[in-house]
Formats: sequence, structure tokens, C-alpha cells
Amino acid sequence: MDPRRVLVFRAVARAGSLSAAARELGTTQSAVSQQLSQLEREAGGPLLVRTSQGTRLTEAGTALLPRADAVHSALHLAGEELGALASLRTGSVRLASFPSAAATLVPAAVRALRDDHSGVQVTLVEIEPPEAWTAVLAGDADVALVFGYDGPPEDDGALSWVPLGIEPLHLVLPPDAGAPARVGAAWLREQGWVAGCERCRQHLVESCRAAGFEPRLLHESDDYVVAQSLVAHGLGVTVLPQLALTAFRHPEVEVRPSSGFGERHVGMVHRPGAEGVPAIRALMERLQAGAARVLRPR
Repeated sequence: MDPRRVLVFRAVARAGSLSAAARELGTTQSAVSQQLSQLEREAGGPLLVRTSQGTRLTEAGTALLPRADAVHSALHLAGEELGALASLRTGSVRLASFPSAAATLVPAAVRALRDDHSGVQVTLVEIEPPEAWTAVLAGDADVALVFGYDGPPEDDGALSWVPLGIEPLHLVLPPDAGAPARVGAAWLREQGWVAGCERCRQHLVESCRAAGFEPRLLHESDDYVVAQSLVAHGLGVTVLPQLALTAFRHPEVEVRPSSGFGERHVGMVHRPGAEGVPAIRALMERLQAGAARVLRPR
């Protein structure tokens, strides 16, 4: 199969329609359709079904898409290697990060890279670890900042894991909660809770169950500023990681260490070989330097 047609197929599959892919590729819908038809003849069958709402992958298309993503990623890495040969005068890095790392680790690292190599462009998208992992696999991000609770994230070996450090989780209480000096399960059982993203919420529930009680979840927010504001107004208690509290600390909440809720292992993931691209390696080095200042060594 012609790899150029495979990339056209990927663009259609990811964009959801021939017209959207044509705009992304800077060509006509007719040209995209012709490329797809030729690819489907090479593949021996249809890869996409055209509908009034766009396109839908066939079984063969579903099998081909991960390979097309790999081709796209490999070509992007090759382009970056060639563009960065002249001492990082050019290059780009696509970074994905979970919110609290985006607010704490990323700005200083990107600024340090820009100060040293002004021609290197870093673009950031803020997404939670499962989606960030998928973005790297799909070739839509070069590096992703991710975390796992009480250990590195589960890995099938498709991506390389670079540990950055460990951040504790803290119990966040209202200013007038009347909490005892040593907060235990009996007191926490009686409180309403503010929960975070789906993975954070699952970890919170599992930790509370391990302590012998079911948390009464009253509010849910992925935003650590919102979570702290709810707590500050006496609307519940919550658990937040160190990076979230480093990024923003509400002046009226009380923060206490809480080993019962574990810790988060923070790191980077990338496709094997991406660390050899100078611009990517330079950003990773600056992220490692920044993490060493705020996270506990693993």
C-alpha cells in the first residue's frame, strides 16, 4: 500500500468525513476520494463506509488505523530529526499534560527551552492521563505528562515511561470543620466529599472503602480551584495532590497530610525512539529538572 494514501485514510478516519480531511490536508474532497478508492483497491476491500453523517470505519479500516497512526508518528519524528540537525535552530514538540502539571511543571520548562533555543516551538494540550496516553499512541502528541496512583500507570509496552517523581495526596478541610487532631475513618465517614476526575474519584472511593467506609459524594469537579472553593465554603472535604496545591492554594482551607490516600507517581510517556529527537529530548530534560525541584524522588 502507498503510505501517502494510508495517511489520507488516517486523516479521513480521524476527521470523521472526507470534506473535513480535505480541509486539513489542503486538497479537494474529490482528490481525497480518489486516493481512498485506490487504497481500498490495494487493500482488497472497503475501509470506510460513507454515511450522511460522515464516515464509519469497516472492520478492515479499524485494523488499519493503528498502523496508519504509527506511520504518521514515524514520519513526524523523522521530520523533526531532520529539522533539528542544526543545533536546535528549528523544531517543534507537541506536549500533552494533566492540569496540575500543566500549571506547575510545564510553564517553567517551556520557558527554559525557549530561552535556550528560541526556534523550538512547544504546543500544549491539557488532557487527563488516559486521553494523553492515547494521543501519544495515535501520533497526535510527542510527549505526555501522566500519573499513576501508588505506582506507574499500567503499560502494555507500547510507550516508554520516564519517571519524574512522587507527589503525596493531602486531605483538604474547611476552615471550621471541627476536625480532630488526628482525622480518622470515623470522622471522615460523616463528611460530604468533593470528588475529582473519573480516575481520581475511583481512587478516592477505593481508599475510603479500604479504610472501612463509603464516602458520601456530594460534588464532582475536575478543577482543583473549584474543589477548594467548595471546601472553603464548608460544602465538603476533598483529597488533592501536591501539584494541585502548588498551583493554587485557597487561603481559607486547611491542608493536612494523609498517608491513607496514597501517592501519585508522575512521569512522561513517549513513543520508543522519540527521545532521540533533539527538540523532544531538550524539553524532557527541562521537565525533569523542574520536577526534581517540586517532586519527591522515586
